[in-house]
Amino acid sequence: MEYVRAPKPAKGCIFCDKPDADDDLANLMVFRGDTAFVMMNLFPYNNGHILIAPYTHVANFDDLKLEIQLEMLQLVNRAMGIMRRELQAGGFNFGANIGVAAGAGIKEHIHLHLVPRWIGDTNFMPVVGGAKVQVQSLQDTRDILARGYQ
Repeated sequence: MEYVRAPKPAKGCIFCDKPDADDDLANLMVFRGDTAFVMMNLFPYNNGHILIAPYTHVANFDDLKLEIQLEMLQLVNRAMGIMRRELQAGGFNFGANIGVAAGAGIKEHIHLHLVPRWIGDTNFMPVVGGAKVQVQSLQDTRDILARGYQ
């Protein structure tokens, strides 16, 4: 929530800027498709939380060409298989926050969230401490997931 409520930079879009950068490791880019890509969420809800976004800068899923929508959903499908195999995920939360009213932190560029889940992954830390414990670094998780796309 701290990120969602914080003022955003006046210029730039992470979903446009990060794919244009040369350093996939530093930018936590997991996989590049033809029309969409996969990257780690810098503020994850859970270990392995990824974002799937189109290279096209649009706010709404229904503004995308059908082939871009399809590739994004194929990337989600592929990521679920990788996460089951590599992270032993027992389930998933999957969706999008489209528009400010729906809680979108970056409303200008549509992106999908895929959050792997495990039985017992919610504990007292978020309630009592206001913090979520990540069992693995973003970089280590990114490396595991990226290997799954090879």
